[in-house]
Amino acid sequence: MLQVGNFNTLKILNEASAGYFLDGGSDGEILLPFSLTTAKHKIGDEVAVFLYHDSEDRLIATTESPTAKVGEFAHLKVVGLESVGAFLNWGLSKDLFLPYREITRNLKTGDYVVVYIYLDKTGRIASTMRFDKHADKATDILKPGEKVDLMVAGFSDLGYKAIINGKYLGVLYDNEIFEHLEIGQKLPGYIKKVREDKKVDLLLQPFGNFGTNDLSQSILDEIAKNDGHLKINDKTPAEEIYDLFGVSKKKYKMALGALYKKRLITINDDGIRLVDKDKI
Repeated sequence: MLQVGNFNTLKILNEASAGYFLDGGSDGEILLPFSLTTAKHKIGDEVAVFLYHDSEDRLIATTESPTAKVGEFAHLKVVGLESVGAFLNWGLSKDLFLPYREITRNLKTGDYVVVYIYLDKTGRIASTMRFDKHADKATDILKPGEKVDLMVAGFSDLGYKAIINGKYLGVLYDNEIFEHLEIGQKLPGYIKKVREDKKVDLLLQPFGNFGTNDLSQSILDEIAKNDGHLKINDKTPAEEIYDLFGVSKKKYKMALGALYKKRLITINDDGIRLVDKDKI
């Protein structure tokens, strides 16, 4: 069965002046225009093609690769606006349709939006800014401390919404973010908690004892670079700690406490010092 909005491997049946005709099975022959492929093919070849409908609603093939496929989330640029909706650049010669009813804020040409790509009731490819309802709800597969890939997708009352591993939806809380984030930005993150209602809390840094050893060594290295004394301690503002080590103050204090218990450092009002440089 053909998958519209995805790649399919189809056999070339014949060649005409417009391009190659591919075997679409029960859907009949599908045109791969010469303008939509850069390679030379011959009859009998099997070709990986992306399928979509052209402006005349005919099923058509291309060897071009879109930014994202049906069933995926993407951050795309608005390149056109009409009464029926917006059109987005997704890497193909035909722009991606964003229906008016699926737009959640006023848009203008040049804006970027996070959307989910789907097949509408007629089997045509479309997109929606109402991406929340398309996120996978089976979040119990995610484990606290697990490192994941994030895409910042929008704002929430508590911080930012983020797409997790291209499938799930989670929240990054304002009071746990120590850097500027942009909608559409991709970055690593960590699962903080999967709540009883299946909603996911996220962090941009490891939490608990996860990664403490690496941070402890980074602190020791930084003290050593500053002649055994660093003017930063457990009372230093969180922003200053993040600028230096890229972690939250809570995580920094845990690593500091571990070093103190090992008697590798002393903690004073003027900062932290090495007990013995030879121990590093």
